[in-house]
Amino acid sequence: MALKIIDHGSWEYQKMIDLRFEILRKPLGLKFTPDELEREKEDILIGAFDDEKLLACCLITKIDNATCKLRQMAVLNSQQGKGIGFTMMNFAENIARDRGFKNMNMHARKTAIGFYEKLGYRTNGNEFLEVTIPHYVMEKRLI
Repeated sequence: MALKIIDHGSWEYQKMIDLRFEILRKPLGLKFTPDELEREKEDILIGAFDDEKLLACCLITKIDNATCKLRQMAVLNSQQGKGIGFTMMNFAENIARDRGFKNMNMHARKTAIGFYEKLGYRTNGNEFLEVTIPHYVMEKRLI
């Protein structure tokens, strides 16, 4: 498995959009808007590949000089439970540290809280609805 930063607009980015749609949006009846995808030009786009097959992906969005936000974490259904998400998160955290970020936060789906807690993330605040499903803000100090 190869982990790498993806260029916005590349064929790998298109695979990333497709995976995120299948795993995160389609089950909720949602689609990406052109504006959403355009804003991702400033994000750090990360993918896990087996040859040319995208297994998992996520984005890192800068909040300020010290804080970034993990977004759109998705792992192929057939690959879940195999450690790919864990490896992907470690890679994303290392990239964030290398870029000078000291904190990472996210809006985690309620169903994923246990996964992120195992990686050292802690909930902050109450449950809220986002894209029609329960989420929590989760945070981790990266240093």
